Amino acid sequence: MDKSAIRRRLALGMTVLTASGLIALASPGHAEAAGYCPGRQVRTLSFSTGSVQVYKRDGYVCAVTFAKRVSGRKTMSVSVQARGSRPAADVGQYTHHAGPVTVHAGHRCVWIRGSVGSGSVSSGWTLC
Repeated sequence: MDKSAIRRRLALGMTVLTASGLIALASPGHAEAAGYCPGRQVRTLSFSTGSVQVYKRDGYVCAVTFAKRVSGRKTMSVSVQARGSRPAADVGQYTHHAGPVTVHAGHRCVWIRGSVGSGSVSSGWTLC
């Protein structure tokens, strides 16, 4: 392989890396939730002080609560409960997010709750 072919391949590689970086920066919302939960996003539960991102894959449901404003530690929580089971929860003092929490729901309904400070959301039975 000659030097010009190597340069072309390096240039192509750098172009692909640059383009993928720009696409990642342009993605709206909490794209980082995908890094915490596997699967596809099925719900976003918004409330006054944050939102809960909900993902589903192979019968498992995963959720993460994100603060709307990142400013110091505040009480945050997220929980997911499959019908007939106990909830899986994460509660604590966080700056950015609570969770992820994951439960095996199979084909059962789940109840999702999340809070940031004084704001909260509760889904009721969903994803049935």
